[in-house]
Amino acid sequence: MPIYQYLPDDTGCEHCRNGIEALQRLSDPPLSQCPDCHSSVHRVISAPEIVSGQAHRSSESHVGKHGFTQYRRAGKGVYEKTVGKGPDFISGD
Repeated sequence: MPIYQYLPDDTGCEHCRNGIEALQRLSDPPLSQCPDCHSSVHRVISAPEIVSGQAHRSSESHVGKHGFTQYRRAGKGVYEKTVGKGPDFISGD
């Protein structure tokens, strides 16, 4: 479910003055008023959060600890096991 950002059309209350965030389903209608002061609000478009680098990948020790097997590309069509149970090499031949 995405988090939508809303800004008040007027001055708003202390809760919505700087904007509010709401976790909503895609099928949910957009909010039309602040849940606290009931002043009108509108949804604003914000930049998506993007993960860069390798921080989102699991470490080998973490993968093995949870019972998964991880393979790394060793060459053209050949993968070697780095952690876990299973064959040491997988080949497309």
